[in-house]
Amino acid sequence: MTQGPLTTEAGAPVADNQNSETAGAGGPVLVQDQHLLEKLAHFNRERIPERIVHARGAGAYGTFTVTADVTPYTRAKFLSEIGKETEVFLRFSTVAGNLGAADAVRDPRGFALKFYTEEGNYDLVGNNTPVFFIKDAIKFPDFIHTQKRDPYTGSQEADNVWDFWGLSPESTHQVTWLFGDRGIPASYRHMDGFGSHTFQWANEAGEAFWVKYHFKTDQGIKNLTAQEAEILAGKDPDSHQRDLRQAIERGEFPSWTVQVQIMPAAEAANYRFNPFDLTKVWPHADYPPITIGKLELNRNPENIFAEVEQAIFSPAHFVPGIGPSPDKMLQGRLFAYGDAHRYRVGINADHLPVNRPHATEARTHGRDGVMYDGRHKGAKNYEPNSFGGPFQTDRPLWAPTPVTGVTGNFEAPTHAEDNDFVQAGNLYRLMTEDEKTRLIENLAGSIAGVSRDDIAERAINNFRQADGDFGKRLEAAVQALRG
Repeated sequence: MTQGPLTTEAGAPVADNQNSETAGAGGPVLVQDQHLLEKLAHFNRERIPERIVHARGAGAYGTFTVTADVTPYTRAKFLSEIGKETEVFLRFSTVAGNLGAADAVRDPRGFALKFYTEEGNYDLVGNNTPVFFIKDAIKFPDFIHTQKRDPYTGSQEADNVWDFWGLSPESTHQVTWLFGDRGIPASYRHMDGFGSHTFQWANEAGEAFWVKYHFKTDQGIKNLTAQEAEILAGKDPDSHQRDLRQAIERGEFPSWTVQVQIMPAAEAANYRFNPFDLTKVWPHADYPPITIGKLELNRNPENIFAEVEQAIFSPAHFVPGIGPSPDKMLQGRLFAYGDAHRYRVGINADHLPVNRPHATEARTHGRDGVMYDGRHKGAKNYEPNSFGGPFQTDRPLWAPTPVTGVTGNFEAPTHAEDNDFVQAGNLYRLMTEDEKTRLIENLAGSIAGVSRDDIAERAINNFRQADGDFGKRLEAAVQALRG
């Protein structure tokens, strides 16, 4: 901000910012004191509705640099040559907590990445886990309601959490992740990120591939135990946000090695797991991760509200060469994220500096609405037109996906080795004995808080089906805590 006299929002100089205008020295305040009324009215409107999920977050700008040739798989220009750099903005977040919640809690972390490419913004909206609790977006509001405050008690309730998880066996894999060592990262810098969903890449020839994104932290994985997190959350609720900001201020720029798993489109139909099931991973032995780039964060936001709170991300923001998959959770998010931002920030949220394209310009026929900045001036607002307006390219961003059958409400197709428990059991068996012990303690401490034995037993049974030893040890631990 430039130096000079303090002004009103309209630019008029302010004579007195210490004392409101009154009728005499001891009289009531006058309505004509427009500086006072403007300040109070603006103050009352300083906040916008917080995000329903991922409300608590931090962010930073940086760069993505291509380190491998991926042109055989995608025609996306920002991935077109080794050494190419693209500006990015990355927002980290917890999922369930409100805006004022603590950072050091057991919760998945959002990993929302915006690439400011020359073909428009590409948003990759994922988490720090490669899987999720559910596989169909129609269950998402119900799931989140169990994680948020109960409408009667006003608190998060163990009954709600474990009643839903117990009745939703597909959650077993993600819950095993969440209550393991990686359930509470020590900082945003010391955790991996994932696109989580399966996406489509398409090359210049129109060949399609299915892809999963992995962001491997170069700082190393560091986590907090439940006891360490409890102390830190009480001492410094802003621990993760502070750590990220101060690291960048010190010049210790956090970075991630970017990898992808690539599946030729023709292999999806007969793969042993449904490749579009968000509760499953693709084992690395089947599709080894390929390193394609480096992500670095090197610049803090100047204003948290403008650049972190008002930042919007939508998995529907694709660029040529990248598109969606039949993943039912992703399909629902293609609508839900954009709709959330239109409600929360406004119809012109894409005009804000953090959200608008940085390497190109948006050319649309959308006009008016809250916060419209008049950028189109007198240009025509329809298409086609003969006045030099923007025009369609006639080239789809991604390759077509074959579909068959009749419309209806269907479960996602199951493949040869699909069930809700196999990958949770595999994850448990990969753990060391110490990791298993901490996992059991974390789960038992949470399940023991439910009010009904049937809710506890149903929850335990899901882990019993994942692995017999897992269930047996968990049952004993819960019984010991519940008496």
